[in-house]
Amino acid sequence: MFKVIKNAWSIPDLRKKILFTLLIIVIFRIGSVIPVPFLDSNVLATVMAPATDMTDAGSNMIAYLNTLSGGAFSNATLFAMGITPYINSSIIIQLLCVAIPALERLSKEGEAGRRKIGTITRYTTVGLGLIQGTAYFFYLKNTVCQTEGDYYGKNITIYNEGFSMVFAGIVIVLVFTAGTALMMWLGEQINKYGIGNGISILLFAGIIARMPATVRDLISIWNLGAGDGTTGSAQPQYFAYVIIWIIMFLAIIWIITFMQDSERRIPIQYAKRVVGRKMYGGQSSHLPIKVALGGVLPIIFASSILSIPSTINLFLNIKDGFWGAFFNAFNSTNWLYIVLYFILILMFAYFYTTIQYNPVEMANNLKSNNGTIPGIRPGAPTAAYIRNILSRVTLIGALFLAVIALVPLIFGAVTGLGRLSLGGTSIIIVVGVALETVKQLESQMMMRHYRGFLD
Repeated sequence: MFKVIKNAWSIPDLRKKILFTLLIIVIFRIGSVIPVPFLDSNVLATVMAPATDMTDAGSNMIAYLNTLSGGAFSNATLFAMGITPYINSSIIIQLLCVAIPALERLSKEGEAGRRKIGTITRYTTVGLGLIQGTAYFFYLKNTVCQTEGDYYGKNITIYNEGFSMVFAGIVIVLVFTAGTALMMWLGEQINKYGIGNGISILLFAGIIARMPATVRDLISIWNLGAGDGTTGSAQPQYFAYVIIWIIMFLAIIWIITFMQDSERRIPIQYAKRVVGRKMYGGQSSHLPIKVALGGVLPIIFASSILSIPSTINLFLNIKDGFWGAFFNAFNSTNWLYIVLYFILILMFAYFYTTIQYNPVEMANNLKSNNGTIPGIRPGAPTAAYIRNILSRVTLIGALFLAVIALVPLIFGAVTGLGRLSLGGTSIIIVVGVALETVKQLESQMMMRHYRGFLD
């Protein structure tokens, strides 16, 4: 990977693209520390500190958004909402393109249709950002410092009542929404003038920015095992927790790298045919089906669905009684959450495969091009054969995603260290984006070094 980056840097055009991408990442990180007006940052730091404690599960919604935003969410900065509204908007519009015939026709109208779909996605992103920003404002408004100290009983927002509070709330929500729109625009600029997928690059940068916090958490846990005088008596089990986490982290990276390019190849044989004085066909080929077809999308969509109760509780701030227990059940260290997470990942993996692959259409395309699968009759038998292979491959890919996503959660539920910030989902995003960006760099270099027959 480093050799590819070094070779790309030697090409002036690619060097400009890399520098532009790095510039956008720097702007993103600057926006992640710009404070939002009308919030008391001192009280905010005091109240949000328990939510980022390594031994507290906290709100799964907060942990999820905080990881994807590179820590901006817990600090309530300009980019606190991160790129999550755009991701959810893209998934929703993609699903609606299958369910609504008008959108399906629009998606098949070529470049003009894709531009219209992109415009709809942007407007939907702003709407989701507005809803999410409003929910976060109410969470901040309802959260007060619960521990004795200088800020005991104070509210995070500077204005707590009257017209001033309403005006401050409107400004805060609009700033959060504007930050989401700005991040979406920055991602599009990377697509036009930089390297890699813009949204994925911003996600990558946000997750990497959380790695120092993860290292700090690991050191703190190691100190718990050592009992260095500030953490009380020695607790040797924490040494084992740190070692297990590091081994698990390296194993997950290896598995993701192995599975990322894994595919099931269906052999295809094309019949010979004579057109005029020339003979076409007769060669063998294959139809590749990726094992991890949906990438991280099934995990993201499952997380988004399970975060809905947490989002609702941001408005209500219920902690006790039946509803308090109900909302707490959707905590990332709760076993009910883990089971539902596993089921939803499987469901969305199959659903995404159904959207991407149509066995009947694939069989018809093979038949029209005089292609057959050896030993399988054309038409309906070919479609059934492809459907069976898709079902088995999707099961393997879904189980792979579920294991990667759930192992860190199970580790957190068993050890009580559920807030180590770099989970399975984050690792999939980081590794996937890194591999995809390197492939794009390689293809760009190949285009610039290709020697044609006139050279």
